[in-house]
Amino acid sequence: MKWRGRRKSSNIEDRRGQSAGGFGGGRGISPMLLIPLFRLLFSKVGLIIVAVLVVIMFLTGTNPLALLQQFVGGEPQYAQSTNYQPSAEEQALADQTAVVLADTEDVWNKLIQGYREPTLVLFSEQVNSACGLASSATGPFYCPGDEKLYIDLSFFGEMEQKFGAAGDFAQAYVVGHEVGHHVQKLTGTMEQVNALRGQLSEADFNKLMVRLELQADFYAGVWANHTQRATGFLEPGDLEEALNAASAIGDDRLQRQATGRVVPDSFTHGTSAQRVRWFRKGYETGDVSQGDTFNAAAL
Repeated sequence: MKWRGRRKSSNIEDRRGQSAGGFGGGRGISPMLLIPLFRLLFSKVGLIIVAVLVVIMFLTGTNPLALLQQFVGGEPQYAQSTNYQPSAEEQALADQTAVVLADTEDVWNKLIQGYREPTLVLFSEQVNSACGLASSATGPFYCPGDEKLYIDLSFFGEMEQKFGAAGDFAQAYVVGHEVGHHVQKLTGTMEQVNALRGQLSEADFNKLMVRLELQADFYAGVWANHTQRATGFLEPGDLEEALNAASAIGDDRLQRQATGRVVPDSFTHGTSAQRVRWFRKGYETGDVSQGDTFNAAAL
């Protein structure tokens, strides 16, 4: 895959080496936070609180504004680890991922009027999102609450070692799939599916989730189609890498590897054959209108 020297997205939030457990540090305080802060400061109670926080600051080295933010509310913030130094290989993965995200921006800005570009968060070990705390074991995911994609780059090594899904375009397919979920958020599809949670049996809701995931695979294929036509970024063997990755993470294959048996009612992402089929359809047609997995007679 030809990615070196090409545009990298600026919608990257690098939290590698940061702690997801506390507040303070990186983003500063929201202007809306200043109102309750001033109310505190100009009251007797506020003066006492500030005095206590100053003492804590000198005794522990803690940022007192971080403690105030916990007191009055606000978004969690992240303390940057100055010791974190990615390897050259990991940084190359980060750069490649930023190029792929830029490609998705180019495609979806063209295909969707008023497209909101998502942010991609790079993290290590664990991360806090609007969807809650997640560990690296969760794998890459999209959170509709904050419209961000979350990826621990170590997943790509695991994908190769555990699932035999190697290659830069296999990795790009993962990013394209998660961006596909963002497209579903913008089009309202994700909200419609989530609204049925609790109204259907677990097995029936799982079937809807499969259709949601297969549509994200289709959208990844659409992205690849348009990027290939615009840039010719694919090299021999790249398409096979993506198809192999789609096959490697099919529910049937993963269940068989883990337990030796397959339980179709528990599928949430689709079989290997289904994932390959819908990614291939998106890539071959490049036509968003052909990705209605919810009304497809056969998956």
